[in-house]
Amino acid sequence: MRPVTLDDVRGAQKMLSGVARVTAMEGSRHLSQLVGAPVHLKCENLQRTGSFKLRGAYVRIAGLLPEERAAGVVAASAGNHAQGVALASALLGVRSTVFMPKGAPLPKVSATRDYGAEVRLHGQVVDETLAAAQEYAAETGAVFIHPFDHPDIIAGQGTVGLEILEQCPEARTIVVGIGGGGLAAGIAVSVKALRPDLRIVGVQAEGAAAYPPSLAAGRPVTVENPATMADGIKVGRPGDVPFGIVGELVDEVRTVSEDELSAALLLCLERAKLVVEPAGASPVAALLSRPGSFEGPVVAVLSGGNVDPVLMQRVLRHGMAAQGRYLAVRLRLTDRPGALATLLGVLSVVDANVLDVSHVRTDPRLGLTEAEVELHLETKGPAHCAEVGQALREAGYTVMG
Repeated sequence: MRPVTLDDVRGAQKMLSGVARVTAMEGSRHLSQLVGAPVHLKCENLQRTGSFKLRGAYVRIAGLLPEERAAGVVAASAGNHAQGVALASALLGVRSTVFMPKGAPLPKVSATRDYGAEVRLHGQVVDETLAAAQEYAAETGAVFIHPFDHPDIIAGQGTVGLEILEQCPEARTIVVGIGGGGLAAGIAVSVKALRPDLRIVGVQAEGAAAYPPSLAAGRPVTVENPATMADGIKVGRPGDVPFGIVGELVDEVRTVSEDELSAALLLCLERAKLVVEPAGASPVAALLSRPGSFEGPVVAVLSGGNVDPVLMQRVLRHGMAAQGRYLAVRLRLTDRPGALATLLGVLSVVDANVLDVSHVRTDPRLGLTEAEVELHLETKGPAHCAEVGQALREAGYTVMG
């Protein structure tokens, strides 16, 4: 395929005028203090459809020939690309069919339908869904719209980079999540052409990090069974087109853990008041992981905010646990009236909020007059957790875990 140039990205920016929003750039005082330099958040989570994907999808579909438009388009996605293709197609008057995994979150399926696409649920994982979409394209003549492996897609995503330079011309580092690589490649094309001194850092989830081994091998390498809560960057193999660009223009690719992703999502919600999906929070996770390793000013690209409420609930609990704000303890006490009230009194003194209590009285390991209690507590951080444990021990309880 042809290379992607700055002129391509500028052409895409003109095409997207009045279609995609110029999303906000918000400063983060908390992250700035942590990093020791100004940190700004590029809020693509506030883009139409809730992610940057509309940009590339619109440019790709708008560039189709009349006969290609007449045949319709087809895509495969678990969420963000699906919604981007659906809305772009509706705006351009093109029929769209989107294949989604059977387990795709219902809000994302519903939103894709509401944007005008015909949704077909197929397969349990995205690879199966992708194969079904490509088979449909071969059978019907519909144009397959790849989520990241096409120059037009990359040019559309590159408009994020142009906006960053306009909104924060003093930026020294851009941090962006990487799945297949379309967004990072697009930003790299636009930014490096105008500011070759500006450093670009890509971020992948540890369980779905295909770029580090691929860059080491000099070719795209497949990671079997990628696993991460960040489904927006859960891609097992880099795209051929973005891989070449990322390898040439992106300065570094880092990985972050699931705990760091959870903590980043929680920070975005609590400190920035922004709903961000795990993939969108990956740049913030990188800042939390190694805050002193970034030259500022830093721009972190929050690529999307389409998070399923059920997943959000789990991730927030995980993030709070990772920060030491949840504590689970097991202990034994005498099974007599008032024993639990006495225990809860100890916790009240140290201001620990009890979320859940469960009793076990029939375990053969317990004595005749013993009961085992498991408590789930909300705490104020690691120091408070230590204070709770110390208070329980001083009250004579043996904390088992």
